[in-house]
Amino acid sequence: QAQFVESGGGLVQPGGSLRLACVASGFSVSGYTVAWYRQSPKNYARDVIAGIAPDGTPNYTDSLKGRSTISRDLVKNTVYLQMDIIRPEDTAVYYCNRQFAFIPWGQGTQVTVSS
Repeated sequence: QAQFVESGGGLVQPGGSLRLACVASGFSVSGYTVAWYRQSPKNYARDVIAGIAPDGTPNYTDSLKGRSTISRDLVKNTVYLQMDIIRPEDTAVYYCNRQFAFIPWGQGTQVTVSS
């Protein structure tokens, strides 16, 4: 069964950094565009914020450009999101999924930005 398990969230101060991870099972991340999504407390929708294509090409939403890096480890079948210069508005539950071939959502990982 294809699934993701997200981890790496927590409480972080503004300006800090986090590295989120999502471990895939049941398929290879090399064959899909894998994206990170987040659902903020004020937004019911899960918005895509970053993605990595099968060829490794990354893309980011404007609010993450210049302060985030998406990467993957094909041996570990894991996709990462390094977030730097974290802002209070980054508070959300973070999920990953195959951007154009969705599978059931995982439990996500909570990121809370607070001083």
